[in-house]
Amino acid sequence: MSEPTSIDEGVIALVERASAGDESAFESLARRYYERIHRWALARTGDPDDADDVAQEALLRMHRHLSSFDGRSRFTTWLYQVTRSAAADLHRKRGRRRRLHEKAKRNADPTTVDPRSDETNRHDERRAMGLVQTFLQELSERQREVFDLCDLQGYGPAEVSEMLEMEPVTVRSHLFRARKTMRKKILESAPELVEGYGHDM
Repeated sequence: MSEPTSIDEGVIALVERASAGDESAFESLARRYYERIHRWALARTGDPDDADDVAQEALLRMHRHLSSFDGRSRFTTWLYQVTRSAAADLHRKRGRRRRLHEKAKRNADPTTVDPRSDETNRHDERRAMGLVQTFLQELSERQREVFDLCDLQGYGPAEVSEMLEMEPVTVRSHLFRARKTMRKKILESAPELVEGYGHDM
């Protein structure tokens, strides 16, 4: 998931143009990274509505503070920190614990069977991912972040270490514990899925 040099150079060019007031360059950055920002926000908040708010705030901050990106790290690392800060500020502003991801759990009910489909494997995959999204919110904040970035978004531990400003050994420790917990919970809820899905956990 690392950004190749050519992509880095393209992004830096967009950043420079956007910092100079080129709105089309900023819109290009926003389109390129919005989905990623939203995923990060959802992993931080556990609530799709909160994630929408955080993603919008992160885009505003990206617009205001692009000039602070000096190119010494990957742009995604800088942008993750912006998103993380926006999520932390939302949490403080509301002064309460995050709501659990109830809407997503209802919308992705792992017990729901699609009567129109006879494709068992596809159904099992949907069911497994529904369980993963449900149990993701039961992990500690750090474990949730690391699991989401590594196992759901495909970043390597070294990249996650940089993004979270965390020692690589700590990232691997959180990932190990998160995988162990997820495997245990899925095993308890749907043991038939673990053989196919829980291979890395």
